[in-house]
Amino acid sequence: MGIFGALTTAVGGLRAGSYALENISGNIANSQTTAFKRIDTSFLDLVPQTALTAQLAGGVTAQSRSTNSVQGDVQSASVATFMAINGNGFFAVQKPGGFTDGSPVFDGVDRYTRRGDFQLNKDGYLVNGAGYYLEGVPIDPTTGNPSGSSPQTLRFKNDFLPAQQTTKIDYRANLASYPLTTAHDTSVPGSELIRPGAFSAGHNPLVLGTPAAPYTDSSVTGTAQNNKATPSVANTAATLLSGAAGSDSINASFSAGSAGPPVVPADTITVNGTVITFVASGATGNQLNVTDSIGTMLAKIDAITGTATPSTISGGKITLHSGTSADLNVTSSNSTALAALGFTGSAVATRGGGGTVGTGQVVGNDNSTFLNQSVSGGAVTAYDVSGAPVNLQFRWAKSDSSSLGTGHTDSWNLFYQVNPNATGTQVSWQNANINFTFASNGQMSPAISSVALNNAVVNGVSLGSPVINFGSGGVTQFADANGNVQVNQIQQDGFPAGQLQSVSVSTNGRIVGNYTNGRNIDLAEISVATFNGTNFLKRIDGGAFEATDESGGALFGKGGSTIVGSSLESSNTDIADEFTKLIVTQQAYSANTKVITTTNSMVQDLLNVVR
Repeated sequence: MGIFGALTTAVGGLRAGSYALENISGNIANSQTTAFKRIDTSFLDLVPQTALTAQLAGGVTAQSRSTNSVQGDVQSASVATFMAINGNGFFAVQKPGGFTDGSPVFDGVDRYTRRGDFQLNKDGYLVNGAGYYLEGVPIDPTTGNPSGSSPQTLRFKNDFLPAQQTTKIDYRANLASYPLTTAHDTSVPGSELIRPGAFSAGHNPLVLGTPAAPYTDSSVTGTAQNNKATPSVANTAATLLSGAAGSDSINASFSAGSAGPPVVPADTITVNGTVITFVASGATGNQLNVTDSIGTMLAKIDAITGTATPSTISGGKITLHSGTSADLNVTSSNSTALAALGFTGSAVATRGGGGTVGTGQVVGNDNSTFLNQSVSGGAVTAYDVSGAPVNLQFRWAKSDSSSLGTGHTDSWNLFYQVNPNATGTQVSWQNANINFTFASNGQMSPAISSVALNNAVVNGVSLGSPVINFGSGGVTQFADANGNVQVNQIQQDGFPAGQLQSVSVSTNGRIVGNYTNGRNIDLAEISVATFNGTNFLKRIDGGAFEATDESGGALFGKGGSTIVGSSLESSNTDIADEFTKLIVTQQAYSANTKVITTTNSMVQDLLNVVR
């Protein structure tokens, strides 16, 4: 090569240094550009073909080396539509070739970028800061799955989300094994149950077709009471209803009254509306002598109720029987004397059974009776086909209890409110018409996974036939001291119409629409493209790339990466590293200029030889 070859090589070194300096300059200039990928410089030696003993160091050239596969830091952002790819891959984008009537016309060529600062423009497109439009795959609103696999430019119009009628209600709850209804009395077995006999004739609220239950006798037992004898002993059937101190008479005597002055009315006992009056002697009909015994009084009460099981007294405790003709209700004008018999205020015994064939409905006349004999089961807002909201109320009523003995099992009925303003014979509550029975372990037996509310109409609004899903073991009957229904889940799938108000990016890489009705609906899945030769993509303006033969075609799919919403990827340029490379490049450039200076001096010396 000689002296002029050395001069040419030094010039090549200067050119390579300038090339490296240009890359360094670009990297530093874009150190704050979103998702910018720096360009490194590779130096290649150019060796002329010579004999082995005549080999030379040769010249040099510079080439760019891409760092497309090197990720920048992911930092949070306050804009919900900003996004970053954590891992490999690129967003698929397009850029308009022009605009017609203000709308973009795309050239159909896919580009790829890591720049995720996308925001909605006036036309509903997601456009990043470099003017590229995001691509993705729309989501089928029915299935929630992508509609196809080919990406397309995404556009979100400010349309209404159609209303969806309630079709299912997910329900999970525990029913207290002993419900504390308003009508319950812990001293009366079965008082916690719904009593068909307490409802209007022909309106048995139990499951449709339930056979009418015959009335059964019930009883009420008072507290143990002692007489006035000395020493005092327990009352017996022979104990008198009135007497002096030290006698075998109840502690507080009944009185026949006096003619006065002043006039003192005679004491009375009222049995199911029939009044028994106390007289001094010669009692007839519905009268008792004040000198009669407890046994005589019990016989008089039994004659009025018509019970087949006589009332008794044992150990000072009186047990009264209702019989089957009517519920028993005993009161007295002398509450003190009644208390001396063991009953405070009144003695009440409600018959078991009764009622007609089950109609599965509660009418307006029986609304208060039903509320007193059932417990709240929660409420949910359901929607009809037009999206109109309906308050769907539930109540549970226990219809049978295993505590009553052989032949009985824990059983419940579920009701929903039909008309909160029902009167007369208008239907107020509707039975779901299924008996929910429970085993001793508190689990349904048999299990009921769901029940349909056939042709449900609530407050005049038709809900179709929504299905209540209980799932596996969704309804249980465990003991609960509160005696209430503990609702653990009550959720329905309907909603009113709503208008798109904003979009955001979810953690699973989907565009989510936020509607005015409170619904968040997946609208599209963001397309992420990967390449076998990522660093061989062709760089174009705006942080975008185009595929080349060396990069291979785009492969769509997450590729092990994730999309992070409300975030942006920073430039992968390291300023400190670039400054270091800048110093090295400057020194190398200066060294090459030194070679040129030295070569020039040698050439001058050669020219001086011929002077």
